[in-house]
Amino acid sequence: MTTTTALGTHRMRPADLARLSAVGIRTRKLRAALSALGIAIGVGAIVAVLGLSSSSQAGLLNEISKLGTNLLTVANGQTLSGDTAELPVAAPGMISRIGPVTAVDDTGTISNVPAYRSPLIPPINTNALSVDATSLGLPLTVGTSVAQGRFLNQATAREPVAVLGAAAAGRMGIDRIYPGERIWVGGQWFYLVGILHPAVLAPEIDTSVLIGYPAAEKYLGFDGHPSEIYLRAHTDEVNAVHDLLAATANPEFPNQVNVARPSDALVAQADAKGALNSLFLGLGAVSLLVGAVGVANIMLIGVLERRSEIGLRRSLGATKGHIRTQFLAEAVLLSLLGGAAGVAAGAISTLIYASTKHWTAVVPTIAWAGGLAAAILIGAIAGLLPAIRAAQLSPTEALRTV
Repeated sequence: MTTTTALGTHRMRPADLARLSAVGIRTRKLRAALSALGIAIGVGAIVAVLGLSSSSQAGLLNEISKLGTNLLTVANGQTLSGDTAELPVAAPGMISRIGPVTAVDDTGTISNVPAYRSPLIPPINTNALSVDATSLGLPLTVGTSVAQGRFLNQATAREPVAVLGAAAAGRMGIDRIYPGERIWVGGQWFYLVGILHPAVLAPEIDTSVLIGYPAAEKYLGFDGHPSEIYLRAHTDEVNAVHDLLAATANPEFPNQVNVARPSDALVAQADAKGALNSLFLGLGAVSLLVGAVGVANIMLIGVLERRSEIGLRRSLGATKGHIRTQFLAEAVLLSLLGGAAGVAAGAISTLIYASTKHWTAVVPTIAWAGGLAAAILIGAIAGLLPAIRAAQLSPTEALRTV
């Protein structure tokens, strides 16, 4: 057996192949970095999109878990003529008699009563705020609490006293409670005693100015009909309670009652946000395609520039398979480096953004593992043609350029 034959049948060890494939990258660092950049951007986009989506959903589900999934709401629907229906005044009391129900509170929207920071505000600038009468246990039932001051009690519920939802306070420019602070409600002053934290499960409360039922009837002419009822039930019996609520709240017209479970709406919202990920994943795939073209381009140019190297290696006994493997491994290594950089960038982006939102940072295995696998596959495909062209060069033709 000749030396050439022996070399021709010898397979390169992985370590030798890794060192050999890294030669082309080390000698053309800037070109290699620019080619790997497209792969990095594509993989980074994919990892970041999946990571942020998973972190967002994990944060939302964790919030729902803290607030509980046993909150149900009963709201007034529409009559057959399309007008807004009214819930009976006795509806909260009737609902409280359902066995598994543990807490019931309600609000009643007071129509055509605006609220302003002061009477000097132009009437058109309502800031989309609503004035609602409320029962006294509302914060606990809906899963919120008082951020500033205090909530209404038996005494203040009878006086011109108000509590602001989180968004209502922001729109009025009020961030804390001062002694004697007042707001202009329905053409008269109401003293302000509290500001609520955001109500995740009942966002309509955030834009509300809340006053007690007795005060609403005395000072604003409220008729006492609730417009939204919030109730908590035993978790394992929520579905059974849900089925009874419409007929219990309004036995005469149960079809004019809207019953909902806010936690279901939030879960659906999270799923809807996840559906938008396909758009960003498509953009990431386009970046990967651009990166693949860049890798293929640099490898084809490399074949032309390294003809002398190819000819020399062939004359020393390297086979077509050796040359083909070398260039293919170089393309895969180049893509893998870009993919690793993209995974790191995507993970760091997810970590930073999740920390600003106070979420638990989650980078799914399918994100980083899929990104690296996609980079390797793209490198193999992009490097296949250059590797075949390099292997087809004969030693004599290649050495003409030496």
